[in-house]
Amino acid sequence: MATPLLICDDSNMARKQVKRSLPASWDVDVTFATNGVEGVQAIREGKGEMVFLDLTMPELDGFGVLEAIKAEGLKAVVIVISGDIQPQAKARVQALGALDFIQKPINADKLKESLGKFGLL
Repeated sequence: MATPLLICDDSNMARKQVKRSLPASWDVDVTFATNGVEGVQAIREGKGEMVFLDLTMPELDGFGVLEAIKAEGLKAVVIVISGDIQPQAKARVQALGALDFIQKPINADKLKESLGKFGLL
């Protein structure tokens, strides 16, 4: 059965780039969200057991999404993909439960390495 995968990013180009970077053999059912509000709703609906999450988005940013996941006890494995590479941002997303932090623009090899490191492939 395919894993429900949510790609949450306000940039259409970034969403497509992440989708193209997914390992070809990975059995996933991809859903897109253009902001954090849509992202949290998709996770509530079971469309985001695995989430690739941007930090800088309108309406609700990635930090807010992570806070909602934690506060509501939602089941979602999150890897942040962001251009915000400040050490404070990395530390904050990890404290909020994100597994990993990958810098934009996404690199297919780094994504595969991260997924493998956490046994997600």
